[in-house]
Amino acid sequence: MTAQLTSNSTSIFRLSPLIRITLLSLYVALTVPLPFLAEVTNAPTPPALLWVGIGVGLVGLYAVLTERVVVDDEGIQVTYPVWVPRFFRKGWSLPWVEVKQIKPRSTGQGGLVYYFLSQDGKAYLLPMRVAGFARLVNIVQAKTGIDTTDVRPLAQPWMYLILLGFTFLLLLVDGWTIATALSL
Repeated sequence: MTAQLTSNSTSIFRLSPLIRITLLSLYVALTVPLPFLAEVTNAPTPPALLWVGIGVGLVGLYAVLTERVVVDDEGIQVTYPVWVPRFFRKGWSLPWVEVKQIKPRSTGQGGLVYYFLSQDGKAYLLPMRVAGFARLVNIVQAKTGIDTTDVRPLAQPWMYLILLGFTFLLLLVDGWTIATALSL
């Protein structure tokens, strides 16, 4: 899904569907077998409590994955739907005239992330996992005049495809694990 264009040259960029599906699937694959295993092993944590925790965690993860980047003639902002509490994910807004530069920072895994630096020295993380990232970067360059030719996404789609493939394998193992637990 690419960015939506609305009136007054406003573009809305949502998190890439590939990233959203991969992360939600991985969460399910890692957590769903736990209540079944807790029941079979007579673990001290009741399976019902695990189901509640898994549900709360799934809603929290989905909330994080509803991030939207809105760019218009005035600036850029990261927002979340109204059902996501502001204390959980606040978002931010930055007018184009306040953007001083884009600064790269290395991550602990050796990748690069980019921050907008405002005139007053505050840093705002450039959202890098949106569908249409190249278009977003082109809009940033057009609105700020900052050269963005070296700005690239943190992770390439093939990385998420590999993770999704391994997640499906894990789901198959989960199916076997759950079937085995239920047959005991």
